Amino acid sequence: MSYFFNVEDIKKIILEAGKAIMDIYAQDFMVYEKADESPVTDADLASEQIIYNGLKNLYPDIPVVGEEHTANGEEPDLSTPYFWLVDPIDGTADFVKKNGEFTVNIALIENDTPVFGMVYVPVAKELYYTCSIHQAVLEKEGKVIEIHTRKVSNEGYTVLNSRTHCDQTVVQEILSGFKIKEQFPCGSSWKFCKIARGEADLYPCSHHTKEWDTAAAHAVLKAAGGDVYDANTRLPLKYRKEGLKNPIILSSGEIL
Repeated sequence: MSYFFNVEDIKKIILEAGKAIMDIYAQDFMVYEKADESPVTDADLASEQIIYNGLKNLYPDIPVVGEEHTANGEEPDLSTPYFWLVDPIDGTADFVKKNGEFTVNIALIENDTPVFGMVYVPVAKELYYTCSIHQAVLEKEGKVIEIHTRKVSNEGYTVLNSRTHCDQTVVQEILSGFKIKEQFPCGSSWKFCKIARGEADLYPCSHHTKEWDTAAAHAVLKAAGGDVYDANTRLPLKYRKEGLKNPIILSSGEIL
C-alpha cells in the first residue's frame, strides 16, 4: 500500500499532542472516572482533541474514531473502507503514576486491518511508525532507524506483561507450550514496540482491550516482522469488530 496521506503531517499532530500531554504531566492534575470506571485526565482529553481536529482538518472524508469521543457517546462511523483509530493516551494509569510508560497512538484501519500506525512515547521521546506495511522505524534524537523483531533465543522467550492489568493465571494459560526465559512488566502499547525493535518476544495480554488500545502498535509490530493474535484461536487479530472489542490477545515477534 502506498499511503495517500503525508506521514510528516501525522508526525506533527502526534508530537503536538505529546507536548500538550507533557505540559499537564509536569503539573498536579485531576483524575476523573469514566462510566466504565477507567481513569481519564485532562491530558487524555487535550491529546484527543488535538489529534481529532488535526486529522479531520487534513482528511475530512475519513472518519476519526477516538477513545474519548466514543466514551462521551459519539457513535463510531465504520461505514467507509478507511477510518482513523486514536488512543490519545494508552496507559492512563501509568500516566497517573508518572512512571513514563504511556503512549500516544494513531492508526489507519483499512477494512479489518491496521495498515498504518504511529506510536509516540512522550517521556522517552521515542516515535515509532510504519513507512509501509513491511517497514517500521524508530525515530529518536534526530535519527531514524529501521526496526525488526528478533529470533527467539534457545534459552526461551522473553515476555513483557502489563504493569497494571496482569493476571498471572491467564498469562500462564496463554503461554502454555512456550519455553519462557524471563518476564518483565511494562506499561501501555510500548510493549508492542519493544517487541518490534527486538527487545522482547511475547506480550500475553490477560485483560480485554479495545481496538484503539492495540491498532497503531499492532501495525508497527506487523511491519517489523511480528503480529498480534487472538490468544484462543491463534488467528491474526482483526479490526472493525462489534463494539470495537478485542478478545484476549497474544503479541509475538515471530509469526505463529
